[in-house]
Amino acid sequence: MLLWALVALPLAVGTLLVVVGRPADRYAPGVAVGTAVAAFGLAVVVAFEHPRAEAPLFEGLPAGLAVDGLSGLMVVTVTAVIAAVLLFSVADIGPDEARARFFGLMLLFGGAMLTTVTATTLPVLLMAWEVMGATSWALIGYWWRDPERGDAANTAFLTTRAADLGLYLAAGAALASGQADSLALDDLAATTGSWSALITAGVIAAALGKSAQLPFSFWLSRAMQGPSPVSALLHSATMVVAGAYLLLRLEPLLAQSGWGGHVVAWTGAVTAVVLGLVAVAQTDLKQLLAASTCAQIGFMVLAAGAGAVTGGTLQLIAHAAAKSLAFLVAGAWLTALGTKALPALRGAARRHRTAGITFSVAALTLAGVPPFALWSAKDVLLAGALEDSTALYVVGLAGAVISAVYSIKALWFVWQPDPASAVRGGPLPYAARLPLVTLAVACFALTVTSFPPVRDAVGRVLGDAQPHPHAWEFVLSGALAVAVAAVVWVRGPQILSLSGRITAPASQWLHLETAARTLLVRPVMRLADALAAFDDRVLDRAVEGSARGSVRLALWTNARVERLVDGAVEGVAGGTRALGRWARRPQTGQLHQYLAQAVAAFTVLAVVLVLVR
Repeated sequence: MLLWALVALPLAVGTLLVVVGRPADRYAPGVAVGTAVAAFGLAVVVAFEHPRAEAPLFEGLPAGLAVDGLSGLMVVTVTAVIAAVLLFSVADIGPDEARARFFGLMLLFGGAMLTTVTATTLPVLLMAWEVMGATSWALIGYWWRDPERGDAANTAFLTTRAADLGLYLAAGAALASGQADSLALDDLAATTGSWSALITAGVIAAALGKSAQLPFSFWLSRAMQGPSPVSALLHSATMVVAGAYLLLRLEPLLAQSGWGGHVVAWTGAVTAVVLGLVAVAQTDLKQLLAASTCAQIGFMVLAAGAGAVTGGTLQLIAHAAAKSLAFLVAGAWLTALGTKALPALRGAARRHRTAGITFSVAALTLAGVPPFALWSAKDVLLAGALEDSTALYVVGLAGAVISAVYSIKALWFVWQPDPASAVRGGPLPYAARLPLVTLAVACFALTVTSFPPVRDAVGRVLGDAQPHPHAWEFVLSGALAVAVAAVVWVRGPQILSLSGRITAPASQWLHLETAARTLLVRPVMRLADALAAFDDRVLDRAVEGSARGSVRLALWTNARVERLVDGAVEGVAGGTRALGRWARRPQTGQLHQYLAQAVAAFTVLAVVLVLVR
């Protein structure tokens, strides 16, 4: 019952708030925050109890939910981040906004993610996957009167929907194979032959699209048009990490395929490097954070492909705390200062010290500077990559170094004094400061994951026996992160201007959206136009010609064939009347005449027979 309550509570309350609408605006923040806190409490309980629940859905296909080691860590992470983000939203989303719609959609979004991480069967996963995509579209386009925001929501939705078709392909292949009758996720790795290849390919496509990995990364840039709390939740613990979570969950399927693990690992590693360079090239803080999300999730995807589930999970949890914190601070500065451009944010950390200090914690965590959490998480997953391939380890390490560049770049701007303005901003609202401080403490507290006993305990919970990183790996990555951070901080203007020139093409996200429109959208639309023209000019004309021919045939039938039928009927009727008149002629009504006629007839017949014989 607790597991059903965990997923039903945010879904039910969110639906109620959305349906009631503006009349509930006054009460929506308190109701939403209370619901999130209650869900967090339930998540902690089920994380320890590991319950399972099942209910009939379709014949032979039950709806299953369960909490194990991986999903237990995820439900606690998801609900904790939801509670912090919704508390911040109380101050960020003003009373003149449609609060009931906003908080209701956020709860639906979080509830769909909770269902995703606890689903044990593909039908349940698909339903939650769809709700998450639909609510993300509504949240990104929350200010729907702005056409640019609506277009951004459509781009994000259609891109992820195109990739989501892979999950339907996987479900269809699993059902057709007959080797996974209940469509349980744990049974997918047992499929063999070409069906296994189709399932693996479908899962990979859907996961890479949802997690904005190459070549789907561009949609995350457009998603920045939504409110800052939406970005904080979207990037940290919900939709964008859902694909990485699915790959970590289905790591046995990737390993069994023989090729899926390599494809996933290299896609994650390349994304970490390429999107890291994109982040370095940005001059907009939210765009920098968006590109860094793609890069940081690339490490999780790399971990799933390399079989380093423990490292990938630690990266996911630490990234959720750091990225939600970074986006909330960016939203606070946007509200207070009216800008998100890095040059205009000079001195922002000095004006709002709470925001500045907590943002520094988030940035240092993303940079992997010891002793912050992502330093240890990256080394744990890179140890698994090293066991798989030295080249993979080198590329992943390069991505980690680049993460230090874009993180310290953001820090350099917000801490540099702004001579044009010596005015300190007013204090942030308490509802904004509390979640920032809480998330900052969580980021630093996650440092304990670098301790071998804690790391080994997490591995045992996840049932993962990946190799432990050597001491030199920690020293190497930590030293590189500190050295790069120091160089960028000391030589900030020169390094940043040089990186801007080198990565100029990356400032537009490598024109990935343009490439997608050129290589995919336009050809598809041209094909659609051609099919529409074929429908209009050929099929429609054929149907209209057939209709005209049918009408003409009916008219000819009415004019000619019906006359012949009428003449035949009249002829039969006339002949019948003639036979009737002829039949009445011998009828005199006198019986002796009938007998005489019969005697005469038989006499004639007898004579004929005699003569013939």
